[in-house]
Amino acid sequence: MNLPNKLTVFRIVLIPVFILVLSVPHKWATLLFSGEAIPVNWIIAAIVFAIASITDFLDGQIARRQHLVTNFGKFADPLADKLLVMTALIFLTSFNVVSAWMTAVIIIRELAVTGLRTLIVENNGKVLAAQMPGKIKTFSQMFAIFFLYLKDMPFAAIHLPIGHILIWIAVIFTVYSGLDYFWKNRDVFSDGM
Repeated sequence: MNLPNKLTVFRIVLIPVFILVLSVPHKWATLLFSGEAIPVNWIIAAIVFAIASITDFLDGQIARRQHLVTNFGKFADPLADKLLVMTALIFLTSFNVVSAWMTAVIIIRELAVTGLRTLIVENNGKVLAAQMPGKIKTFSQMFAIFFLYLKDMPFAAIHLPIGHILIWIAVIFTVYSGLDYFWKNRDVFSDGM
């Protein structure tokens, strides 16, 4: 197994760790920052999430630079990303930090685009590459989740709700990039229309 695929597998292994950390009762320890009590397990979860997000960036960079792109990587890398983001958002929704509709929009888009990518591969064998709106969506999702688990630390000191600003940007780019993917690939559905 090459290094990019090992990083992807590591990211997948971090998901149950992330779940376990967040499943610990919230009141076992807190950190006070700018008058806001942040559960220590949320801080640990943010660190685990950040490490997993960094592996997402690294595995793709290494695979492309060193020509180590594999079918396993093409399959597992986007799956790991979706599992990580969906898990983090479901927990944030259960903690009443992110609105359920936002989480639903993001999950529905991820599943729909995954289905579209599958159809495209089946029809013409081409892998649908990520476009700039999708990359902005991913970037804003990752940073939003990180800062929401930290309750906007260190930006809370200046009363800037960076996590909520970024999750709104993520939702906007989630919808836009999803519509963009479907519009640009609408010919996939031409046989049924």
